[in-house]
Amino acid sequence: MPAPSLQDGIDRAGSAVNLLWKPDAPPWNPPVVPSEFVGWAFEQSAPFNAVGLSDLSHHMRDLFIEGPDTTRLLLDHSANNYENFGVGQAKQFVPVSQDGNIVQDGILMRDAEHRYTLTGPPASQSWILFHGERGGYDVSFKDDPDSEFRRGDPVLFRYQVQGPRALALVEKVFGGPLPDTKFFHTAPVSLGGRNFRALRHGMAGQTGYEFIGYYTDGEFVKEALLTAGEELGLVEIGALAYATNGVESGWIPTPTPAIYTDPSLLEYRQWLKVFSFEGQKPLHGSFFSPNIEDYYVSPWELGYGRSISFNHDFLGRDALQKAQDNVPRTKVTLELNEDDVRQVFSPDFGYFLSYGRYRIEADRELVGVTFYTTHVARLGTVLALSLVDNAHAVPGTEVELVYGEHPGDGTNPDANLGLPRLRATVQPAPYNEYARTSYRAEALVH
Repeated sequence: MPAPSLQDGIDRAGSAVNLLWKPDAPPWNPPVVPSEFVGWAFEQSAPFNAVGLSDLSHHMRDLFIEGPDTTRLLLDHSANNYENFGVGQAKQFVPVSQDGNIVQDGILMRDAEHRYTLTGPPASQSWILFHGERGGYDVSFKDDPDSEFRRGDPVLFRYQVQGPRALALVEKVFGGPLPDTKFFHTAPVSLGGRNFRALRHGMAGQTGYEFIGYYTDGEFVKEALLTAGEELGLVEIGALAYATNGVESGWIPTPTPAIYTDPSLLEYRQWLKVFSFEGQKPLHGSFFSPNIEDYYVSPWELGYGRSISFNHDFLGRDALQKAQDNVPRTKVTLELNEDDVRQVFSPDFGYFLSYGRYRIEADRELVGVTFYTTHVARLGTVLALSLVDNAHAVPGTEVELVYGEHPGDGTNPDANLGLPRLRATVQPAPYNEYARTSYRAEALVH
């Protein structure tokens, strides 16, 4: 008997929201990597104080795509520009559905003229795999799930080093500086006879590289980085700190894929399994709607406009182009009031991470929703990466975050549940000034 499909799950639950709504769902954390090495708060600060090493080998799905029609497949199913996409370059991948809302972002690396690697949360890989298999394209795929679903080792290792001493670490490991490399471009490197790549990249605006190569060489490379980093104050970053560090960079992780209601995507939902990311990624928080489309987001709202190109035809192009003229929400960072945080949680609260969709209100009216809320220890407060109505997006605007869990179907979405309210101030996204100015400008140039 075949495993139930996503559509089977929706039908049995009665709606996509009923399938996905899971109050008090625990936050996702990266698999395999230890939760902490020397303490999550200390590790969280390492990329800002010295240099941090994050092992990214286990928590992302890699889809290797190869064949003469590979670029055409990607052109047909993403909004990216491929005209000047060089070998060794990476892009923020932006696939949209017919309504112009995002399926899921990812990182697309061009490995050769007709070979790419798509990396990240699994929804964009499923999207490309389905359309590649069903669309008559001359392509082949190798799918490497994350370590929660794969048997055995990953195909690739990924080690990210970032922080004010990252370049000193790199020079020490390789005996000198790496070749001048543009943002989101790679340089070939070698160490002890092992050949791999250095991707110019970093989180929250910190200087750094992501080293990518075959997993069989991974332990050698990691040991070299750890040994060289001892005198530079290198800190290994565990799963807890890694999962919280992205909020300052302004990246909203794992938005709800816009795939659950479109009749033209019925075959896709029948192809996906209910025990997939799309069938199991929980929704919860104080914001509730019985309509799954209220959880969809536009690439324009996410700030991906710089990655979008209309120089080719692609699925969802017309809707995406039309939406450009009416973007109702702005991505912001909420800075929660410290006194309210300590009253609602505890005077000495510690680690906190939630992907809950919490209501953001002004004068008791809904004006936005959170996506990524976490305690940033070195700042002493909680930040919530959010989308808010444009009228409330000006930095300094005072709002309230309604913290807690709506019970779901059967209770009015706007019911007053007596949940705690935390005062919050709207701040820009990215929250980190360097990421927002110099680092973001570098990304736009390249």
